[in-house]
Amino acid sequence: MLKILINSYTCCPGMGSEQGMGWNWIVSLAKHCELFIITEGEYRSQIEQWMQDEANASLARNMHFYWNPVTPEVRKMCWNQGDWRFYKYYREWQWKTYLMAKDICLKEKMDILHQLNMIGFREPGYLWKLSRETEIPFVWGPVDAKESFPMAYLENTSMKTKLFINLKNVITCFQLRYGVRVHNAAKQASCVLAASSNSQLSFRKYFQLDALLMNETGCYMQEHAVVDKTSKGTLDVLWVGKLDFRKQLHLALKSVAEANSSHLKLHIVGGGNSLPYQNLAKELNIESQCKWYGAVTHQKVQEIMQACDVFLFTSVAEGTPHVVLEAIGNNLPVLCFNTCGQGDSVNEAVGRKIELSNPRQSVRDFAAQLNELEGNRQLLKEMALNCKKRQEELSWENKALQMVEYYNKII
Repeated sequence: MLKILINSYTCCPGMGSEQGMGWNWIVSLAKHCELFIITEGEYRSQIEQWMQDEANASLARNMHFYWNPVTPEVRKMCWNQGDWRFYKYYREWQWKTYLMAKDICLKEKMDILHQLNMIGFREPGYLWKLSRETEIPFVWGPVDAKESFPMAYLENTSMKTKLFINLKNVITCFQLRYGVRVHNAAKQASCVLAASSNSQLSFRKYFQLDALLMNETGCYMQEHAVVDKTSKGTLDVLWVGKLDFRKQLHLALKSVAEANSSHLKLHIVGGGNSLPYQNLAKELNIESQCKWYGAVTHQKVQEIMQACDVFLFTSVAEGTPHVVLEAIGNNLPVLCFNTCGQGDSVNEAVGRKIELSNPRQSVRDFAAQLNELEGNRQLLKEMALNCKKRQEELSWENKALQMVEYYNKII
């Protein structure tokens, strides 16, 4: 059995985002490899509780955890997105992880060193340095290395937000082009895994490197029967997300108005200040077509997904959004932008995609797709039936098997 040393800053059972992504990779890989995982200690109690559960004994035997905790203050910086102070402490954490990994490699003969998460390219850690010193192959990724936020979609934001995103775009391009450790990691890696097609393009442009496409998150296999909804009088459209500028809820509202059909009903799920969006719905005269849920439980989201007909995902800046994979897992066809991880996950069999352009054109494109889907319920049914196959293709188990195949090829 292969021995893999994994750098996973965060991982935790039963969570989403980076924590859940790290955990799902680890649990899936543990079916095929013996893992030595260095992680931060925030979720140590949850992990140890999971490891002690008899039901997990067979997997737990292949999982060895090493703890490298940070202070509560640093943890707060980490989860406060946009707090650039975190990177100083994160870099220090990565150096200590490198020293811990050196000690582990003195005691155990490793086959692969794998820099797993966080997925951002800015901080590649130091396992590449250990690889150079020990000649143990180094794998990096999945890595999110998108070049920039599409500025055209900031038209309704404050000047402060526009300046911040523009500055971030400039810094991102600078780091992609000149980041010393980023280039050292890419050069040393036996395999770089890009979290999206956008990231693949960045690696090709800035590193002259053909990274392999591997979206960072996977799909859970679910046994939901496909309900025949072809005779419904309404087209129930679901939107899920945090109510901020990245998610572009105003595009969903304007698209429903542009579609100009009283049969469309928009279900809006997500936390945040909904008042500006509710006011926009009134201005667009679609107030009666909108149902606002606010923040709801994960289980409730699944129930709403199973009741709706199409998932409208208008976000323009993501990694691979797990909510899109959840929609596919619930046999719900997806309508989204052809960008980021959703662009890779949604194919013609299970949904429709439009290209990034500008807000006005996007509203027209989304509206046209909604009109087409409303008029062709049989197509929606076929897409729903196709979701089962796509679940299998995007499943955690399938991703783990692909990763193990890459490991073996490298060795």
